[in-house]
Amino acid sequence: MDRPWLRSYPDGVPHDIDVGQYRSLTQLLEESFRKNASRPFSVCMESWMTYGQLDELSTALGGWLQAQGLEPGARVAIMLPNVPQFAVTMAAILRAGYTCVNVNPLYTARELEHQLKDSGASAIVILENFAHTLEEVIERTQVRHVVLASMGDLLGFWYGRWITFAVRHLAKMVPAYKLPLSQGRQVVPFMRAVSEGRQLGMKPTQQTLDSVAFLQYTGGTTGLSKGAVLTHRNIVAAILQAEAWFTPALGKVGDVGKCNLVAALPLYHIFALTLCLLGIRWGAHLTLIPNPRDIGKFVEVLKRRPFHILPAVNTLFNALLQHPQFRSVDFSQLCVSQAGGMAASEGTARQWQKVTGCAMVEGWGMSETCAIGTNNPVMAREFSGTIGLPLPSIEVAIKDDAGSSLALGESGEICIKGPNVMPGYYNQADETAKAFTPDGFMRTGDIGVMDERGYTRIIDRKKDMILVSGFNVFPNELENVISLCPGVVECAAVGITDEKTGEAIKVYVVKNDPILTEDDVMKYCRQHLTGYKVPKHIEFREDLPKSNVGKILRRELRNGK
Repeated sequence: MDRPWLRSYPDGVPHDIDVGQYRSLTQLLEESFRKNASRPFSVCMESWMTYGQLDELSTALGGWLQAQGLEPGARVAIMLPNVPQFAVTMAAILRAGYTCVNVNPLYTARELEHQLKDSGASAIVILENFAHTLEEVIERTQVRHVVLASMGDLLGFWYGRWITFAVRHLAKMVPAYKLPLSQGRQVVPFMRAVSEGRQLGMKPTQQTLDSVAFLQYTGGTTGLSKGAVLTHRNIVAAILQAEAWFTPALGKVGDVGKCNLVAALPLYHIFALTLCLLGIRWGAHLTLIPNPRDIGKFVEVLKRRPFHILPAVNTLFNALLQHPQFRSVDFSQLCVSQAGGMAASEGTARQWQKVTGCAMVEGWGMSETCAIGTNNPVMAREFSGTIGLPLPSIEVAIKDDAGSSLALGESGEICIKGPNVMPGYYNQADETAKAFTPDGFMRTGDIGVMDERGYTRIIDRKKDMILVSGFNVFPNELENVISLCPGVVECAAVGITDEKTGEAIKVYVVKNDPILTEDDVMKYCRQHLTGYKVPKHIEFREDLPKSNVGKILRRELRNGK
């Protein structure tokens, strides 16, 4: 197909990437571990880990997992926040020849049970803070091996012990639990598994690019979550695509291995996971933020040393901007402010650039595409309001419901094809069939339009569209406009039942100006929106419901929560 976006590519960005330079994701990881052994890999609570230590620890844990007799390709769940144990566990699972199943640590028992049962996970590495949730469901799952991590395990002997004690006994963040040992189940402390694994060694594995690396579960906001099957090929492609796209922005750093990537978004989420793996490819280091909701501590961490790449969702950028100490951070080395995971608002983008001097660069992707899909050029100096261009080796087509491609400028469903796109959903043949067009493009559920330069603009998700007297109204448009109203911090638009118009628009607003009234917001809307797009209802709230990744949950608002 014609790829009009290639004419808009920045200088130095290749049109395609070569996934075949690696046999597997494991080879890419091990190459970086050897090459960068003495370099720092991560810092968490001022405790550093080198690539050499990551290599040694993951080899030991991988050897322990193999000694438990797990079959090749077995699914091993990871239920950890952004602590050093996450990368060690991920690398161990992959190097041992198994499949990573990333689990949100804040899952309810119902959500955890579904994911463990659906994936068929036979082992889990979990922070003890969340063991009480596992206790509720473990006997209804296939999990037989539990590796129990403590917060301070890899933070140094004395400091780590203090952190674990403080978390358990002072902050009381570890609810009581008792994991049953029936049916041959074992529960082993993380550090004991590592210690035993050092004596056992790890056997080499026969992996290919078509082996399964991750089961990445979708958010499940419309029902039970589905496991997107991500192969080694998919992940390697996403890493190489991100590398090709982001490297031009790092000219002032020189050696990309000196980059500091801020990992505030949870590593179990595909957006942060892909950036983590890109950092490994570069030999760069990650600043791990275990609790980004504590904005005060987050800002203190940002003050400690220069940082070069900060990925975040719009709500996190916004929260940082609202903190009084944020403006005292040194932004002189910030090269990329990468927005993704949800639509970025122009109001937040303008304020971010004003404060930091770095333009917010918006991209788009999904769990099913390894987070990579399209991105604005990273050298951009202003917010575009689009999701940018398809990255190297990716094709994007705007299609109608029948799967036929539409002309440039016509709106339809955004569909995507490329080496980063999943082959399907785990054990869900019907869902997989529905997800792809006859010519092999994956349907994304996003409605968009592509211009003659190859830039795509998302109009909205199909399911969030509001129908007002026969007119389609897209919440993203309303939210982008209202976010520019003075005094508005963030907002969300939903459709509610209305006897006259079928649906009416209701907007929930969080404000930082105490004198802002509903009438003020309504007047602003009348000034900037055509009649049928003006909300019928405005409601102020202290906050908006969000997922653990920071996405505003319109569904919760529609349900009156």
